Amino acid sequence: MEITSVNNSLVKDTVKLHQKKYRDMFDMFIVEGYHLYEEASKFNVIKYIFTTDKTIKGNNVHYVTNQVLAKLAKTKAPQKVLCVCHKMKKEEISNKVLILEGIQDPGNLGTLLRSALAFDFKTVILDNTVDLYNDKVIRSTQGAMFHLDIIEMSALDFIEEHSEYIVYGTSLNGDLLEDINKSEKITLILGNEGQGVSKEILKKTNKNITIKTTDVDSLNVGVAGSIIMHYLNNN
Repeated sequence: MEITSVNNSLVKDTVKLHQKKYRDMFDMFIVEGYHLYEEASKFNVIKYIFTTDKTIKGNNVHYVTNQVLAKLAKTKAPQKVLCVCHKMKKEEISNKVLILEGIQDPGNLGTLLRSALAFDFKTVILDNTVDLYNDKVIRSTQGAMFHLDIIEMSALDFIEEHSEYIVYGTSLNGDLLEDINKSEKITLILGNEGQGVSKEILKKTNKNITIKTTDVDSLNVGVAGSIIMHYLNNN
């Protein structure tokens, strides 16, 4: 049976998930497109699938018209599949941990999550960041979020509860990256785009890192974080 009306109750309830308060209320979020559908399928988190693609089959599949799919989607030219997923509950702590404090740009968060996966920072702590389940964040992660253990908690609480980690902050006045020695258990902290890591947290670190640059004072947090994670993973 095909859903043909944008006023269908399931469609209307799903559209609400584009708002954070409803994502939090129902513990669900939306992913769009074939790649994210395939990634979500690997982790058994999909509740509903809405699609115009009749080759996609299953008990949780709802076929819809192009008009209904356009109503459900955030993208201007949506692909033929959109899924409602349960929020992920994974809280394992890896040897390399990335803490993000106050990151507000969805693109930066997405970039950092992809780099965290690429450079083996499998646990990510989010402290007062943009919503992980924001549609722009989800698209920019390109599925990396499904492969990470992402935990929302205070950076200070994590540092206090996990004293076995060497904690590296990031600061313009820190030690040069190339002078940092790799440790078995690493926590890297990156801060807000404008303010950086808060002074309160920088007082709790073992060392603070800076990247030597020429002709520019600082790098975008997504770029800087990716460079540091690469270095710490390979040196």
